[in-house]
Amino acid sequence: MLGTLFTLIFLLSLYFSVLSGNAAQTGNALLLGAQEAIPFCLGIAGSLCFWSAWMELAERCGLAARLSDLLRPLLRRLFPRSSQSGEILSALGENLSANLLGLGNAATPAGIRAARAMAALGEPARDELPLLVVLNTASLQLVPGTIAAVRASAGAAAPFDIMPAVWLSSLLSVCAGLGAASILKRRWPSCR
Repeated sequence: MLGTLFTLIFLLSLYFSVLSGNAAQTGNALLLGAQEAIPFCLGIAGSLCFWSAWMELAERCGLAARLSDLLRPLLRRLFPRSSQSGEILSALGENLSANLLGLGNAATPAGIRAARAMAALGEPARDELPLLVVLNTASLQLVPGTIAAVRASAGAAAPFDIMPAVWLSSLLSVCAGLGAASILKRRWPSCR
């Protein structure tokens, strides 16, 4: 599905660049973008490996488990049906912990594990799946590791100077997402 969508977007872009007389500029931009993609990916790969290794160390030394334990009361309140399963609660805690540390790539497997286990529980827990998607997508971040890696790769002198803006914007997005999920759940209780 996404492959088809991206192909369609690419073809439409080419079509409109030819129509507007900017085909040469579009071709140059394509080649330049392809050239710059490799150094960018290599530059960010090291930082992503560092933060992923940090998360692995946090898991092995028990720091991630302690953070998950601190989050359990909140998770039990947000996911009352799903939190009855220790497996789901553990996956939710791991997902939220990784998101707090700005490691979206490390949060995804835990989120998928939690979503599959919630779906397996049946109808009552399945109602909480949209809330999991909202929390995972909005992702409240304390340490924006991935964003800092992108900024460092782009040459930013202080890649972490955006932390207050990230804290505010991620807090607002989580609140907006939770509010929207709550309103929609009351408005259309049968929708999933």
